[in-house]
Order: sequence, then structure tokens, then C-alpha cells
Amino acid sequence: MFDLHRKVAVVTGAGSGIGAAISRLFAQAGARIVAVDLDLGAAQAIVREIQRDGGEGSAHRCDVSTPAEVERVFQEIARASPRLDILVNNAGISHVGTIEQTPPAELDRVYEVNVRGVYLCARAVIPVMLGQGGGVIVNMASIASLIGLVDRFAYSMSKGAVLTMTRSIAIDYVKRGIRCNCICPARVHTPFVDGYLAKHYPG
Repeated sequence: MFDLHRKVAVVTGAGSGIGAAISRLFAQAGARIVAVDLDLGAAQAIVREIQRDGGEGSAHRCDVSTPAEVERVFQEIARASPRLDILVNNAGISHVGTIEQTPPAELDRVYEVNVRGVYLCARAVIPVMLGQGGGVIVNMASIASLIGLVDRFAYSMSKGAVLTMTRSIAIDYVKRGIRCNCICPARVHTPFVDGYLAKHYPG
């Protein structure tokens, strides 16, 4: 197990699935978890679980696609902690449909969450990391970043943008102490994914 004692980790989309698993694992490694989720109750439940196991954490509600919300939540986090060592940009949404089945409004919403959300959170945390001499940003991309998935036009486009954004941030900030990487998982059995598949692909 890696050692994250005295580290502060912000995890977006922390209330369920991959974000919840990352929060638990980082807490077990000693990090203080800042659980951020659109569903405050879900984030609070993860923090209570972490605290029951002897860890530390706090929960915050945030719509990562909204600049004012991201600014507010990172101000709250900064007041509680002088350090922000790790940001895991995990919050995201999916979408089913080909290009013909994707109206502009739906494409915009996928991009607002999956691309602009990553951009806003990274942009908020980078000045803090520069001020403390470094940090780590981990963006959750997808296998869809690398290959086109059937009926996932908007989702694949958005995750491709996350991969490119990650590379750009990494190049711009590696010499200033900030590492930026992304994870490109394939399908993971989470409550969100399982429910999504049952809805769109019954049987």
C-alpha cells in the first residue's frame, strides 16, 4: 500500500462507484479525503464510512460544470486546509446515441460535465499546488478516449478531450512540480453503470 499520510485528496464524484472506491483506498493509505459530489448525501455517507474506519474527511456538494459552484467549493476547501495535494477529477456523465441521435443541447451537457468540469477543477487547484511546490492531478478518462464506442458519440468525444487536456496540463506544469495523469478504464461494474445498462439495454 502506498503512503498518503499528511496528504489531502479532493475526489469529485466521490459519492459512488469509482470515486467512492478511490476515496476509500486513499483514506486507507492515510490521506484526508475531501469528497465532492452533486449528491451531498452520498458524499457524506462515504465520509462517515471513512471516519468509522479511523480516517478523516469532509463532504461538499458541487456541480462541477458550474464555475461559481467550483469556485465556492474550492474556497471552502482552502479555508479548511492549507494544502491540496491530490485532485481526482472523477465526476462525469454518460450518454447513449450516434451523432444523428445527439441534439446540440445534449452534446453541450456532456461537455459541460465531462470536459468543462475537469477544466474548472484543475484550474482551481493548480494555483494552490504551485504555491505549495507541487501536487498531483488524476483525470478519469475512459477506454472511449482511445477508441470510438458504438452509440457513445458524445461520451467518446468528451473523454477524448479529457485525454488531450491531461497531456496539455502535464506538459505545461511538470517542470513546476505538478504531475497530471489520466486513467482510461473500460466498463466497470458500479451502481451507476449497472443501472444505466439496465435502462438502455434491457435483457
